[in-house]
Amino acid sequence: MSSAPAVVERRSAGEGVDLGPPWHVIVLNDDHNTFEGVARSLAAVVPGVDYARGMAFANRIHATGRAIVWTGHRELAELYHAQLDERGLTMAPLEQA
Repeated sequence: MSSAPAVVERRSAGEGVDLGPPWHVIVLNDDHNTFEGVARSLAAVVPGVDYARGMAFANRIHATGRAIVWTGHRELAELYHAQLDERGLTMAPLEQA
């Protein structure tokens, strides 16, 4: 079984390159994912999110019904959205920031 290649995120695209506006990846509350499962999924997919931060997101999702878990360029937003969806999280459509 082959693993997907690592994704390298650019912090700066340099001058003259327009990557477009940022997009939000949003996870919605549901009644079938546990706090722990949400935290593990976020930690596995979203850069900069560890299990503790994933639990904080899970609490926010539970309390407010949703949380923006990542914001950035559209292609990466689509990737993270798809990966979280594949892990069974309930996803809102991507939103432009």
